[in-house]
Amino acid sequence: MQGGLGSAGALSHAYVQHPPLRCDIPDIRGLFYDDANKFLIAPTADRILYWKIALCTPSGPPNSDPVNEGPVLSVRFSLDQKAIGIQRSNREVEFRNRETGEACSNKCRADSETMLGFFWTDCPTCDVIIIKTSGLDLLVYERQSNALRLVESKKFNMSWYLYTHESRLLLLASGMQSTLFTGYQFSAGGIVKLPKFEMIMSTCEANNKPVLAATDVHIVTVYAFCLHVFSCTNFTCSVIFLKFGRYGRIYCLQLDRVNMGLNLYRFYRDAVVQQFVGTPVSLWIKLQIYLQGTLPIYSSRIAVSAVDNIIMVHQIDAKVVILYDVFMDSFTPISAPLPLLVRGLPSNNRQPGQLADHQSAYGGTIYGEGWNFLIPDLICDSENGLLWKLHLDLEAVAASTSDAPSVLELLQRRKSDLSMVKTLSLAIVRTIILERRPITMVAKAMAVILDSYSCLMKMGGSVSGVRRASEQQQSSGQPFEDSSVILLEPPSRTMIRPVVNTESASGVETRPPQSNSGVEHGIASLAAHVDRTSLNTSSNSDDIINTSRGSQTSDATSERPQALGEDRRPLASGTSIQHGPHGAGVAISPIEMFQSVFVLVEDEMMGDPAYLIAVIMEFLRSMSKAGLKAPPKLYVMMTALLAHSNRYAEIALFVSNKILEPSRELAMQLIELGRHHLLTRKLGVDMLRERCLHDDYVAALLHEGYYLEALRYARKYKVITVQPALFLEKAVAMDSVQNLAAVLSFFSEFTPSFKTTLDYSRYRHILSEMI
Repeated sequence: MQGGLGSAGALSHAYVQHPPLRCDIPDIRGLFYDDANKFLIAPTADRILYWKIALCTPSGPPNSDPVNEGPVLSVRFSLDQKAIGIQRSNREVEFRNRETGEACSNKCRADSETMLGFFWTDCPTCDVIIIKTSGLDLLVYERQSNALRLVESKKFNMSWYLYTHESRLLLLASGMQSTLFTGYQFSAGGIVKLPKFEMIMSTCEANNKPVLAATDVHIVTVYAFCLHVFSCTNFTCSVIFLKFGRYGRIYCLQLDRVNMGLNLYRFYRDAVVQQFVGTPVSLWIKLQIYLQGTLPIYSSRIAVSAVDNIIMVHQIDAKVVILYDVFMDSFTPISAPLPLLVRGLPSNNRQPGQLADHQSAYGGTIYGEGWNFLIPDLICDSENGLLWKLHLDLEAVAASTSDAPSVLELLQRRKSDLSMVKTLSLAIVRTIILERRPITMVAKAMAVILDSYSCLMKMGGSVSGVRRASEQQQSSGQPFEDSSVILLEPPSRTMIRPVVNTESASGVETRPPQSNSGVEHGIASLAAHVDRTSLNTSSNSDDIINTSRGSQTSDATSERPQALGEDRRPLASGTSIQHGPHGAGVAISPIEMFQSVFVLVEDEMMGDPAYLIAVIMEFLRSMSKAGLKAPPKLYVMMTALLAHSNRYAEIALFVSNKILEPSRELAMQLIELGRHHLLTRKLGVDMLRERCLHDDYVAALLHEGYYLEALRYARKYKVITVQPALFLEKAVAMDSVQNLAAVLSFFSEFTPSFKTTLDYSRYRHILSEMI
């Protein structure tokens, strides 16, 4: 493989799709990316060319705006796209009104200060933030008068800064090694100031202290669902409320070249913590021993991207990419290091003999010198004027591991290519059942699917044809709300030498999961009666749900210090994410599980149905814990499997203990199986009566020959749908004058119009002949 370019059939978990956006226009003076408006910008001598970057790679000519001639260091459009900011030098930023063409400038006042950059903000107190080596200037852009008004200046020395619009987070580096940081978040909710903190830098020699560069630090935002549980208690009762939404976790990844690691930090409003895995005995042990908050790297040059909430760490020298899911219980990569591929190349560009010519393949080199990785998932090839979008191959990720529950957890957290996620999830469950994997693994896999669907139901989502066991109990509760606020979770973490707020507290309370206790107890007590010879059983019944208080809007200008134990709240990303379409697209309902998993595997497992019976038992257990009801046809399938194994005693046990939920479908199946086992038929007939299915119960009695009892039942419950001819034929077959006379008398009284029918005349004649 030359230059990291693989063939179309090579295995890879990450790829870029050909063709890219081509912006190799003559006479452009560089390429810039406006992450707030998703614009790729190419300035020329007197114009600004820009492309709108949407979900799909755009095509066609760029848009353009006239500007004054001069050097361009950076370009950013205002958030309403009515003005353009152009940094002309390290001492001047020009602002241009796009409607009138008028311009104004902001320049450094002191000769000792230098402008490092600027950005637009949706903060209610200011429109533009200018970063200087001497501090920050918060400005309001007055479009009518085409002027800038200074709102506030924050004075402190810094060496460089880092900002992403997605997180709204600004990091300011200072100190001899540029490892001391001050952070601000400028969002629509106001200004949040983080306490100062210091990043860890390893040293190889006592007198040689490396300096942290801006290219060694990356800000990444990933999203996930959250469940917020809070209670309101008075003297008479305690009410539990639930609040759901999607929230963004803000992480910072810092390259440590000496230690060949990538330190992972997470931001909170009153602390910055390094993420670690495990439950150490004390904070001191965690600081001294646990180093799993550092992701290993294999290259001195790395880049970071975020695709579908997966963190991609590009090992540029090794020309491979490693994937991490920070929501997993460990920071182990979810895949082996594999190359980044270009997919969609024309067939004549994928011949083996042409792979050595990097330019002939697509016009550039994979991980070339001109590649600039843009947060979250874009790559700008400035040397060749190309813009690539990174993609995640979920099918390749799913095929790379045999740990089905972990793969399913990963898939359920994805929000792109929803149909692929659902198809892969169902295929994985079918495969592990057909391969007869241990029951414990299958149970965990099914629990992942059902928990995801249950979470969607709690958030008010809907998938057709599915019921919740607690629907009727929720009719009087408060409506669920969507929230983009980050909720405090109890991660294992280590404080990283904070300058202030050094106390530690979790503020976390735990609540046991709610479940259908009756069915759960019944399944547990009857598990011993199921023949599971040589089968493993599931015992994962001690899960807990962790909850805590949600964060509140911070005051726009308050810098009041807080004790860390008083209120540690994760820093919100400022980006509101809707959860409805994603949840409804990924979540798999119990009906879909039945139709796409159990129905498809049933025929292949009829030779030895004991394993499938055990799987269905675990599925019912998970359904009960999630508060969901199984499709009636699943109970029908289970009774058929038990009868196929001549396990009629267990059918009776499950029916009597309501493990098999009564339904018309199940009752008819029991009656059908009763042709070979009379007790099973009686169970079905009794179920019809208990469910008040009068028509079916009368038909069942008539089929068994108890037509007089059926008549008495029909009279008692006024079953008017019975056909008189069926009862009359039974009476004639019994060759009993009394019975035939009784049936004729019954229908004459029960159905007044019966005397006018042909059946009355016919059987009245038969009765007279019998007499």
